[in-house]
Amino acid sequence: MKIIFNFTLFLFAFLMGGDKSLALTDYQIKNICKKEIRELTCIKNLKEKRFLLQKGNFIEIPVIPYKR
Repeated sequence: MKIIFNFTLFLFAFLMGGDKSLALTDYQIKNICKKEIRELTCIKNLKEKRFLLQKGNFIEIPVIPYKR
């Protein structure tokens, strides 16, 4: 009985969050770009990346190395 319950919970969680992508909202984009020198260019780039992500395309995410 416990196996069936766990399996149904797994299926429910898998089906609920399947095709959704968590993209930034306009408010979050503006807050991130406040610190940049070229604020309008930053907003334009992030909105374009959000559009591509929602469309289903891959985007590049820069990785900043950790410094001790």
